[in-house]
Order: sequence, then C-alpha cells, then structure tokens
Amino acid sequence: MTNKELFEALRMFEKEKDIPMDYMLQQIEKAIVIACKNYYEGNENVVFKVDPEKNTFDVKLVKTIVDEVENPNYEVTLEQAQQINKRKKFAVGDEVEVPLDPKKLGRIAVSSARNVIRQGITTGEKGRALLEFQSKLGEIVTATVERIDPKSGIATIKIGKSEAMLPKNEQIGLENLREGDRVKVFISDVKDNEKGPHAFISRTHPGLVKRMFEQEVPEIFDGIVEIKSVAREAGSRTKMAVVSSNPDVDAIGACIGPKGARVNSIVNELGGEKIDIIEYSEEPEKYISSALSPADVVKVEIVDADKKSCKATVPDGQLSLAIGNKGQNARLAARLTGWKIDIRPESGFYGEDEDDEDKAEETVTENTEPETAGEVTEEAAE
Repeated sequence: MTNKELFEALRMFEKEKDIPMDYMLQQIEKAIVIACKNYYEGNENVVFKVDPEKNTFDVKLVKTIVDEVENPNYEVTLEQAQQINKRKKFAVGDEVEVPLDPKKLGRIAVSSARNVIRQGITTGEKGRALLEFQSKLGEIVTATVERIDPKSGIATIKIGKSEAMLPKNEQIGLENLREGDRVKVFISDVKDNEKGPHAFISRTHPGLVKRMFEQEVPEIFDGIVEIKSVAREAGSRTKMAVVSSNPDVDAIGACIGPKGARVNSIVNELGGEKIDIIEYSEEPEKYISSALSPADVVKVEIVDADKKSCKATVPDGQLSLAIGNKGQNARLAARLTGWKIDIRPESGFYGEDEDDEDKAEETVTENTEPETAGEVTEEAAE
C-alpha cells in the first residue's frame, strides 16, 4: 500500500466508522513502535513525520553513531551515518535517523502491530458509541428497529451508528414492533463496561412523555409552561402536572393544543395511552385534589405533613372513579404528588365499593415516594 492509498483508506474509515484520522494515525504509530521494540531488541526510539495533506508518512529509527558497531539494532558507524544523510556532518556520539521500512519488521512484529491497530479501532468505536450515547442521555431519539428476537421479543435498535437493546418490558403494552419501524425511545442511562458502552433505552419511562411534550408544546420549550411531575403506567395511563409562569398562558390548554392536536399526537405515538394533564399547586390540598381527577374531591385533610400522609373525601357515587380500575387512578395520583392518599366516601360508608377501597388503600400506600430512577420527579423535571 502506498502512502496515498493509506491516507485514502483512513479517510474512508473516518467517514464510515466516524473515527478520526488523527486517532488512527496514533494507533498506527503505537503499533510500529511496538513492532520496532520487538524486532530491534527493545529499540523503540522511533520518529514519525506525517502530513495527511501531502499524503506523506515517514518512519525513522534513531540510532547512535559509534566507532565500532556492537549492536546494530542501536548503533551505526560514522560512515553509515554519512551515507544515510549526506547533507549533514556527523560525529561519533551523534544520533542519526535511519529510514525504516515497516515491511521489513518481520512476521511476528507485523502481526503484533496489526493486533494493536485492531484494538485501537475497537477502542475508537467504543469511545465514539459512548460519546454518542452520553450526548443523548435523558433525551428522546428517533431510531430504527433493526431486528426482533422471536423468542424474547427484544428489539435491536439502531441509534445513529450504534445499536442498543429494547427489552420487551420496556416496550409499550402490546405494541408489535417490526423490522424497519421508526420509533421514539428514551435513553434513561448509559454505562461502560468490558463489553463496551451500553445504553439503556425505554418506551415506558415517564421521561419519554415529558420529552415528547417538550418537543410538541412551544410554551414548554420556551420555559413558560413547566412540567413539574409525571407518573406513568405505560400503555395504559399517564398523569402529568404542569404550571405556567405567565398568568395569561393556560398551562393545561397549552399542552392540549387547538382541538386537542398536541396531546393527541402524543397519544397516537404511545398507542392510545390516556394522558391526564392537571394543574400543579404549591398547596398540597389543591394539588392532591387535582391529581385525583376525573373524580371530584370534597376535601383533602393533611394527616401528617412530615410523612406526607392525607385523607381525601369524595362523593359516594365517585369513590370507584377516584380509585380507578384496579386502583390505577389513586396509585398514579399518589406517585404524581408523592403523598400517601387515603380515599374515603363522603358518607363514611363504603357499601359495595368497600372491596375496591381496601385495594386502593393498600396500593396507594405501598409506593408513594416521588418517582426517581424510573420516573420523573419534580426535581428531575426542573
């Protein structure tokens, strides 16, 4: 391979693999140094002169000028030095740069150099993938489904020039992904290990809904409307609390959009998942009351402010509505607000709803801490 061919190959590699030419030249230099060390009995004093614009790549091994050569791997005579560089006057003790032909380094040395270059390529690809993933951490990306495992249902997703796995439990409900589909995924975490960078992606994470509203609603993007909290049971229902910093802007209306256009586009993307948008309030009673919608709340009593425990009273006929199917409405309200909510009928008698109430009470109190790793909290939204 000529120098021109080498640089053309490196430019093509940079374009296809997105690994900088400078990085690959460093790996080649490192490989040649190791090859010289192996072939010339430890002499790794190598000088490189590289000019990509002129397609020049020169490698020289530095040796010392002596009267009598004892180790040809490190030494040359004065006469030999003058033949190498006729323009310069040398003296015994000086150093001379001896032109080096990498092809003469021997089979073992060349093999070792190739391994170093391969490792450099692998490391470069991992580094590029890690940077690509890290730059998108906490964001939505539109990716392509490369393939689906027929047994596990795990989808291999192409993100830029990298790949990530979308487990079945991170897919929405009963959605049926197919090869070639373009889907939006949320990058929830990025880790690097011995196997390389690994992006954790999800379509069930509450952050997906939050970012979709940020993209869809200009008032959120501009900072006029703020998403304070999101609680989600993917594929079924989401509750989102919003607030406006401008009294002339209706936070809920902005998120819904003209004739529901904004929220409907998100609902369609999520396969028909229901989205309740409520007004956030610094007053816990008001906030909790709104979170239990669509049920009407007669009153909210704070039982223990430190433990964030309260009682919510609803009309007898709306107890089931407040609790929701299998306790979902009450559960999401508790997650959204971070409060433990004990829902009571106005009359104090549960009647035929008693079983539902028991289930709701049990469900609402089992996990009412603000959602962290898997869900967006007030702090995370900020």
